[in-house]
Amino acid sequence: MAKRQVFFSFEYNKDVWRASQIRNMGKVSNSSTFSDNDWEEVKEKTDSKIKEWIDEQIALRSCLVVLVGKTTSSRKWVKYEIEKAYELGKGIVGVYVHGLKDSQGNQTDQGSNPFYSLLNKDGKRLSNFITCYESPYKSSKYVYDDIESKIEELIENAIDDRGTY
Repeated sequence: MAKRQVFFSFEYNKDVWRASQIRNMGKVSNSSTFSDNDWEEVKEKTDSKIKEWIDEQIALRSCLVVLVGKTTSSRKWVKYEIEKAYELGKGIVGVYVHGLKDSQGNQTDQGSNPFYSLLNKDGKRLSNFITCYESPYKSSKYVYDDIESKIEELIENAIDDRGTY
């Protein structure tokens, strides 16, 4: 099976190191990822230009993968990316990344489910329909191995489930 093109949504300042670990697992198409330099360039733009870039990127992908750190659910652009993926009928899945170590070797606290505060067209919480996977392990190495073994299935399930929420 071909690797999926996905859009990774995460809080850049706090979770870029954790996100890069997942992006570099080799489980998704290389064309689904963007380099840190691309994001540095994009975040310097106006809100309308950032929205335009997000819209273009998500339109090309089959799934939105939200990498959930400590404060991800409160981030404006993460919310926008989820709303856009929902609007476009893309697969959507969350993966908690607080158990992965950052560049300083630290894990962090689990954040809130980012789908809880967003509603579908029927007024129901997206968290009722969208998986937000949490590894049962505590050690960063085991969390990494667990996510690596499950991420493709999580993405496929999200794509299969799109349109049901």
